[in-house]
Amino acid sequence: MTDSIIDISIISLVTAYIFVLVLLFIVKKENIGHKNQIILASFRMTVQLVLVGYVLTYVFENPNPYITILILLVMETFAIFNIYSRVEKKLSRDLKIIIGLSMFGGTVISILFFLFIVINIEPWFMPQYFIPISGMLIGNSMTGISLGAQGLITGVNDNKKMIENALMLGATPSDATKEIQNRSFYNAVLPTINSMIGMGIVFLPGMMTGQILAGAAPLTAIKYQIAIMMGILGSVTLTVYLMVKWGMKSFFNDRAQIKI
Repeated sequence: MTDSIIDISIISLVTAYIFVLVLLFIVKKENIGHKNQIILASFRMTVQLVLVGYVLTYVFENPNPYITILILLVMETFAIFNIYSRVEKKLSRDLKIIIGLSMFGGTVISILFFLFIVINIEPWFMPQYFIPISGMLIGNSMTGISLGAQGLITGVNDNKKMIENALMLGATPSDATKEIQNRSFYNAVLPTINSMIGMGIVFLPGMMTGQILAGAAPLTAIKYQIAIMMGILGSVTLTVYLMVKWGMKSFFNDRAQIKI
């Protein structure tokens, strides 16, 4: 295997934007709309990635535990507020707090376990490992919690009568909403499970592809990919489970009645 990486010139990179032009052409031709959203998304992606590239270059060249922790906190904060904006229904204050605690607590536990136990990096704050791995676990957990929270809200709103009838018959809030909790949890982890099913045959995942392009042996890249997928699965499972179990309680008051 060669350790050289084929660099992409600025001109070659610009030519890749022809795919955006193709999308804009189809959208305009078929009168689909949302042209400005596509342009904005392409522009934001470019600016954000360029800025992140410069930041990571500095961080990688000047490893510092405080900077690494600060970046982790920034990622967590953006992820939590992104969840708030993704959920279509209005979130209560209690549910927002629970989402934040579940997201932060679940991902931090998963990140620390993965870095200290699975990979055992030294020093622990090595940004080349800490930041990308944290980003993958946080990003997937963010998607999972968004789906889980949406499922809880929709499930309770659509089944209020059924829940109230169960409560009047003596069921606890947990028992009355058991099916909603299970369905919300499963739907939240399903994208991760589906990704695992097609991995290796239908597509080569990003981390594995990146390592192979960087010159790593395929078997080494595969070991890392399997490890990171287990980390992602664990992080999504833990964060969503905490959010579903704690989050459902936010729909009821101290007298086990559904809040209006």
